[in-house]
Amino acid sequence: MGTPRSAALAALQRWRKDEAWSDAALNAAIQRAGLDRRDAALASRLCYGTIQNLTYLDYYLDLFCTTSVRRLEPQVLDILRIGAYQLLFLSQIPAHAAVSESVALCKEVSPRAAGLVNAVLRRLAEQAEALPPIPDAGSTQYLSVRYSHPKWFVRRLKEEHGYDFAEAALAANNAETPVCIQTNQCKVDASLLFVKLKEQGFRPEMHPVLPDAMLIPGGNVTDTEEFRAGWFYIQDAAAKIAVLAADPQPGMNVLDACAAPGGKSFAAAVQMEGRGHILACDLHENKLKRIREGAARLGFESIIETAAVDARKQQGVYDVVLADVPCSGFGVIRKKPEIRFKDPTELEQLPTIQRAILEGLAPCVRPGGVLLYSTCTILPEENEEVVIAFLQAHPEFHLEISPFAPQGMRTFWPHLDGTDGFYLAKLRKKA
Repeated sequence: MGTPRSAALAALQRWRKDEAWSDAALNAAIQRAGLDRRDAALASRLCYGTIQNLTYLDYYLDLFCTTSVRRLEPQVLDILRIGAYQLLFLSQIPAHAAVSESVALCKEVSPRAAGLVNAVLRRLAEQAEALPPIPDAGSTQYLSVRYSHPKWFVRRLKEEHGYDFAEAALAANNAETPVCIQTNQCKVDASLLFVKLKEQGFRPEMHPVLPDAMLIPGGNVTDTEEFRAGWFYIQDAAAKIAVLAADPQPGMNVLDACAAPGGKSFAAAVQMEGRGHILACDLHENKLKRIREGAARLGFESIIETAAVDARKQQGVYDVVLADVPCSGFGVIRKKPEIRFKDPTELEQLPTIQRAILEGLAPCVRPGGVLLYSTCTILPEENEEVVIAFLQAHPEFHLEISPFAPQGMRTFWPHLDGTDGFYLAKLRKKA
């Protein structure tokens, strides 16, 4: 049996060494350690919280360590980071426990460094309530350290939206995020699902905007009979709103062109009351299995068909086409904290791919039909600029106003909307 701290350390090491997604690495580590629900929640908090605050933690560890943290053995530095995160962010964990557990963990993986870990964390614990301030308050450098985001990203937020907006957005990216679940109204009423989850010790809250959605703070809600019975699926509110804006109706023929992992197909099936046809596609065949499993669990195997198809080469004609295109993911940093460390130069080709997908899908929309473009990023070059370029090349499409997007397009922000960072544009093809 492992511990929450050893599981968090294993996940951090796998993320750092193998560039694995933190959620996949963490789930595997929790399973190997055999953690119960409570310990799994602590392991998750330690792993995600450490990645979320990596630059901040390293800044203060550098102050209290006699050598630069960059010269430390990587796994020792990971242990220091986990310990520092507990001392600076988890007030419910006593300082002596955070220090002693970190030392014990170090003795298991690198015994010679146990004394260093003990000394550094004790010094940090002594000054945790009165840390030396980060210099240059109000600067890009200050925000970058304080909220552990790369300077280029901070600078862009400041230039495009102002300092206060940027700071609020960065802080929201580091906040704990409740799981958003969507009720499968074809199987159960939201009020009954609410009661059942509450009886099992969860603390569901009805979503303030979506009447059949709930926010679940903490716990693995997928490890329930209600989930296995297909009573709900996990999907952020902004992604659900994108499907509501597209407005698929019972009996329609719908294409979800970039469907994995399937949330928008499931949302469309619910809106269509399980009647009609949805073709859920992805470029990679191995991603379709998860969609088929989700459709079967929810009872939509008769309406959702899957196919491995490049969205740029799609065939057929549909009433509604959903294009949730590959993107940089800078809107979901609060759930995938490692995204903040992406090299921005690797993202330069994304708008070209996104425009090519829209070009490929345009003929698939029937006259009078809807093309819904969406991303989970907040960068204009992947959002508004792509849509505007498409509209200029395709006068047969126009932006359509909806209650969910008063100007035809909308960017969601975690600190303003309580959702992932997300963009949608509803395009109507002329009849």
